[in-house]
Amino acid sequence: MKKYSYPLAAVFALALSAAPAYAGSWQQNQAVGGFNKVHLYTPDSVSGIGQGRGLLVVLHGCTQSVDAYLTANLAQAAEQYGLIIAVPDAMNKAGFGCWSYWQGTRNRSSGDYKNLINLATSLMASPAYQIDPNQVYIAGLSSGASFAHTTACIAPDIFAGVGVSAGPSIGTSSNGALGPCETADVAMRCSQYAGSYSSHFTSQIASIAHGRNDTTVNLCYNEQNATGMADLYNVTRLAGENLISNGTGRTADETLWQNGRVSMLWLNNVDHAWSGGQGASGSYINGNSINYASYLGQYFRDNNQRVNRNSAPELATINVSQSANQISVSGKATDADADPISISASFTNSMAQVVTVSATPNTTGNFSLTSPALANDWYQIIVTATDSEGLVSNPYSSSVLLGPPPPATSPELSELAVSVEGQCATVTGRVFDLNRDLASVSVEFSTGAVVATQSGDLFSAQRCGLAGGNNTALVTATDAGGLFSSELVSFSIDAGQNATLDQHIAAGRLNYTNYANCYLEYSTASFILREQVVTGEQCRWQDNDASCFGPTQSCSTVGGGDDGSDPTPEPTDCVEFSTNNYSHKLAGRAYSSGNIYTPNYFATGSNTALAGSTWGVSTLSSSSNGYWQLGACP
Repeated sequence: MKKYSYPLAAVFALALSAAPAYAGSWQQNQAVGGFNKVHLYTPDSVSGIGQGRGLLVVLHGCTQSVDAYLTANLAQAAEQYGLIIAVPDAMNKAGFGCWSYWQGTRNRSSGDYKNLINLATSLMASPAYQIDPNQVYIAGLSSGASFAHTTACIAPDIFAGVGVSAGPSIGTSSNGALGPCETADVAMRCSQYAGSYSSHFTSQIASIAHGRNDTTVNLCYNEQNATGMADLYNVTRLAGENLISNGTGRTADETLWQNGRVSMLWLNNVDHAWSGGQGASGSYINGNSINYASYLGQYFRDNNQRVNRNSAPELATINVSQSANQISVSGKATDADADPISISASFTNSMAQVVTVSATPNTTGNFSLTSPALANDWYQIIVTATDSEGLVSNPYSSSVLLGPPPPATSPELSELAVSVEGQCATVTGRVFDLNRDLASVSVEFSTGAVVATQSGDLFSAQRCGLAGGNNTALVTATDAGGLFSSELVSFSIDAGQNATLDQHIAAGRLNYTNYANCYLEYSTASFILREQVVTGEQCRWQDNDASCFGPTQSCSTVGGGDDGSDPTPEPTDCVEFSTNNYSHKLAGRAYSSGNIYTPNYFATGSNTALAGSTWGVSTLSSSSNGYWQLGACP
């Protein structure tokens, strides 16, 4: 980060948590808690109960990529119910890419059980996510459902609720997943897995679900899992069924147990798949019934046994005044639950030194307090009300200058950061102006300047459509007198385009020449292509391993090379390569007819047929952009 220096004020440290860096977006392929690949979604919303957001960990099924859950409407559920969503890719997979629920040691320090606990605790420990430790849940499909179920049994202190979708009962064998139903004492096994943590089952809840049309995992497990958890929790089954509907003809049948501790769902018109609701798609994702993630969001919110459902107190009619070297605060505080309230006011000067004064409201909720004598300075005032249950009101904040105003000084920038998603970059940071006459904060990107939005001393500015590769942005804070300070921040844009195969073709990134290879690898799921320079100003779009690629064509304006550098110069001499036909194909020098059993290969540009099949060896040469011919250079 390069900094341009102008007269700067001392940093005024405001004791407030920073806003989440990734609100309302997916962060893909994160390494968290022992997993190398985790997709994370952070909503703009909070849960509406307890403090902050909930966390829902979702585990994939056998042969299922975590990428399938990017199109399973999880984000919709996250925003509805204030849930951080985490979708980890299993580290210790068994056959067919399954979570290995039927083998290995089942305890808190083993394999992916340990990783899932670490994933949850790592995310809880990050202030940016604002996760309430009483609202941490885990769910999954098929092998992921059984593994989630086992994990919730091992660590009931961590997971307040579990969602089991089409999962064989815990402790069953791999044969039980595809064959006849295996009988299991779910309550006993779950209690054994928990050991000394069994007392936490008194406040855990469970949702058990199964598609009615599932012909892969025996339907018997739905009832066995539900009744087993009800026995563990010692709750009784309620009479009747409830029809759950989202209003578009997608339904599920629900059975509940006492106090909502256990729910059992039959997902109508769903086979062996995660039920994503209307518009959901992807491998083992079914859109014919309700959105199970949204159901879990509401079920957990309505029935969570661990959150304090009292409402926080509220502040009103706050008045701040000053006399000589003291600051006085008065106002009114109320609590809907009639809990006793205490008032706290902090006075923070420009050197981050804090003085705190407390008060108790009278019987009508009115209060007043006065600071001790303070030195001349700017003071940030934060007032909060806390009830006897520990719930805290929204803070009231203001600032007051004691003594004569300071000399004219330029604003100061701090804590600058850049988050990138696709070809959008968001610059955030803090700005402090000692004179309190800040006029604006602007961020100049390569494609133009953006006036930042501000909340207190925090600011944010976003620009999309940026070119791939290395980028810079100049952040400038200016006060009413024209004094300013600037800092240059650097970041990198990955110009990859995420779409389905048909969408890539429609956008011109792919054509039907390589359709079969792309379809076999991705089917109808979304995947990312990045533009790569072939030679000169000619580029092609390809996936990470170059097995799915498009035609060589003029480079687009959104990125150039993968690193954003200038395209490589057009060769002036002939170049040649001798290797197998498949390697020629991966490098773009050849293409195939798409027959996976007897592929035929042809030189790109000249369309000359190459001898042999996949491993046949050919020599190709080229002296012009994207035109390859059979044979060596002259």
